[in-house]
Amino acid sequence: MKLFKGKSAAAKSGVSKFGASKASSAAVNVRGLNYASSPLLAAKTPSWRSKFLVALVGLSFCGLMGRAVYVQIIDSDFFLRQGEARYARTLALPASRGRIVDRNGLIMAASVPSPSIWVSPKDLDLDVAKRKELARLLGFTPKELTQRLDDNPNFVWLRRQVDDPVAKDVMALKMQGVGQLSEYKRKYPEGEAAAHLVGYTSVDDAANGGIEKAFQQDLVGQAGTRRVIKDRMGRVVEDIGDSVSAVDGQEVTLSIDSKAQFFAYQRIRDAVAEHKAKAGSVVVLDVKTGEVLALANFPSFSPGNRKNLTGEQARNRALTDTFEPGSTIKPFIAALAMETGRVTPTTVIQTAPGRLMMGGFTISDAHPHGALTVAEVVQKSSNVGTVKMAMQMQPREMHELFTQIGFGQKPQINFPGAVSGRLRPFKTWRPVEQATMSYGYGLSASLFQIARAYTVFAHDGELLPSSLTKLDAPPAGMRVMSAKTAQAVREMLHMVTLEGGTAPKAQAMGYSVGGKTGTAYKQEGKGYNDKKYRAWFVGIAPINNPRIVVAVMVDEPSAGKWYGGDVAAPVFSEVVQQTLRTLGVQPDLDVRQQIVTQKLPAEVESF
Repeated sequence: MKLFKGKSAAAKSGVSKFGASKASSAAVNVRGLNYASSPLLAAKTPSWRSKFLVALVGLSFCGLMGRAVYVQIIDSDFFLRQGEARYARTLALPASRGRIVDRNGLIMAASVPSPSIWVSPKDLDLDVAKRKELARLLGFTPKELTQRLDDNPNFVWLRRQVDDPVAKDVMALKMQGVGQLSEYKRKYPEGEAAAHLVGYTSVDDAANGGIEKAFQQDLVGQAGTRRVIKDRMGRVVEDIGDSVSAVDGQEVTLSIDSKAQFFAYQRIRDAVAEHKAKAGSVVVLDVKTGEVLALANFPSFSPGNRKNLTGEQARNRALTDTFEPGSTIKPFIAALAMETGRVTPTTVIQTAPGRLMMGGFTISDAHPHGALTVAEVVQKSSNVGTVKMAMQMQPREMHELFTQIGFGQKPQINFPGAVSGRLRPFKTWRPVEQATMSYGYGLSASLFQIARAYTVFAHDGELLPSSLTKLDAPPAGMRVMSAKTAQAVREMLHMVTLEGGTAPKAQAMGYSVGGKTGTAYKQEGKGYNDKKYRAWFVGIAPINNPRIVVAVMVDEPSAGKWYGGDVAAPVFSEVVQQTLRTLGVQPDLDVRQQIVTQKLPAEVESF
């Protein structure tokens, strides 16, 4: 065993010495190695390969240079825009919508700054408690808030045009991804009283009806712009470029007197409630200028809170609803008969026995009157007497008169929804139709059209154009009849409000008045419902020096009274008193003498 071990060691030692000697020799050979003599390296490399590589590198460099020139010089605008789109934003600077004011400068509609809350859902704070509080402040349930956040990952309006305290509470949560933007909210100080007249706008400033829509181009203004840099949280870092200032909308000055408007609305609202009616309307016109001083309807709505708004509430009945004008037409027939020389105010017409057969139809009065003068025919609203005057005329004459006073034509007034009513060509009239048209059946008009027609009597025979905006000077009227005829009819209208007339309740304390009642069955299908009525009164005050025309309509009174003299005339009386006082018109009558005559019973009206 020992001999084995020793040999092994020697052998091992020999190997080691040999290895060392070999390594030393290799080191010497490496230093003097000729690479060209290597079989691998001795192979000749084609020169085109190296040239190709150099060319490839050169082409790549040229491509990069070309791309750099294209990006930096040739199409730099595009890449600048793309880069800017990542950080720059154009903010709209909203224009303030123009104010709407009444004739005295009192505000009827104005825009005020109002914060709107928005959110970036992808950046929204995940804190559950904060989300719950956010939902509560904005009037959402947590589920509703989640549904809103699912609409768009980048931007969602949470609530627009909120109250300032709500906005402050929301921002006090300091939630990531929630911000606010200042917009303009429309305010309507007159509320329900002027809702149909002024109209309203949506949160996006889109006009809906009324003056808001009629004067949209004047009111809307021109929005401005502001270029800013925003960070990823939507916060403005700095302004870039020039801002374009917003141009606010123009102010629109109406002819309306807001005090007269409010009182007219208040009285028609009370009358509808008192008589358990379906609806009502009032129109007040200035007969010196043709300006509309009030235009009120009930039912109404709040322009600032339209959550449950219905069509019945939104309809401007004074301009959009047409109906057969009934007995309010009779003074025009008397005027035409006098203007053409067929009668005078004192001409006697025999109305006995109180009915008249024509074309298989019976035309009758409420009760027999016997012999009446033309003035008394109007005072007592006799159908028979009116028909006897009308049948002396050619249909063309009546048609021309109706056309001249505006029936069958759309009112020339800057207001959406105004209707023309119905007036058939006279060549199609049968005799019985001519007869019924003389006391207001067979044609239709709006309350506004009837009110305007009565300016003919108030303005000494001239029909004035109407205006909803304040005028600097009275416009020229169109002559319809002589001043003498118009004044004679005014006296007849005054008799209607005195003893023996159909409307003593139309008398106004301190002011002389005149007018005409109207009561008619409502049309249903092809016939009339004898249990449904419309009642109205159209009149002038003061009677000797007219200043206003007031028209009142009450639809479907159902509390036991339905005649115009009982339902509409008292509204006329109170509106006249309030409006004339507001306009500063001095009383022309002794109040004590009126207290007795106002309690006289009214003549039963024929309809």
